[in-house]
Amino acid sequence: MNSFIRGDRTPYTGIAVVSFALIGVALVLQHFVGLAPCPLCIFQRMAYFAVGIFALLAAWRAPRGGARWFGVLVLLSALVGAGVAGRHVWLQMNPQVMSCGPGLETMLESFPLTDVLPMVFRGSGDCSEAAWTLLGLTIADWSLIWFVVLSAVTVFLLRRPSRRAYI
Repeated sequence: MNSFIRGDRTPYTGIAVVSFALIGVALVLQHFVGLAPCPLCIFQRMAYFAVGIFALLAAWRAPRGGARWFGVLVLLSALVGAGVAGRHVWLQMNPQVMSCGPGLETMLESFPLTDVLPMVFRGSGDCSEAAWTLLGLTIADWSLIWFVVLSAVTVFLLRRPSRRAYI
């Protein structure tokens, strides 16, 4: 076994790199292309960030054991992200007649968190609008695909026998 590849370190590092790269793409689309993120987009970014952080922690713990617990957190974060992205895709496929609602920052300043979360998941005109596509898929579609891929890779890592490196 190559001494550089220790246990599950490389796959979890790859998951983290993909997650942070996807956040980078979102920031490029926001700041250079001019696409303002909707509240569901913000929650998806948070889920990608959680996936990336937990994947880095799993990679750090991989040689010494304990990566499995962080791997479970990676999977849970990716599944939550897939749920949010799935709701976003559903809103885009079934646009509701409503005007654009306030942004997440405005809602958080104006309402308590317990009122904001249901409003965000109900969606707004911003969430149901597909402003940009690539190969016929919206940003929400791509996000759902990536969350499913990250979940599947993590399930694969969690189901295989531990590959600890001995120092």
